[in-house]
Amino acid sequence: MNKQILTLLFLWISLASQAQSSSLEGTFYQSGKIYVVVTVVAIILLGMGVYLFSLDRKIKKLEDQVKQDQKN
Repeated sequence: MNKQILTLLFLWISLASQAQSSSLEGTFYQSGKIYVVVTVVAIILLGMGVYLFSLDRKIKKLEDQVKQDQKN
């Protein structure tokens, strides 16, 4: 049930965003600012990826410490 609701929600969001993107897309292309938008989005995604990678390493380190403490 929850998966179906989420699927419908994501479908609705994607359709709504596609309907609105045509006028924004044209505006950004005409003014040349689409490259700025793409660059900002890429930087944000890259930053999130680096953060998640470092967080994963820290969690793995803590898990190893807990396992080692449980052995002792």
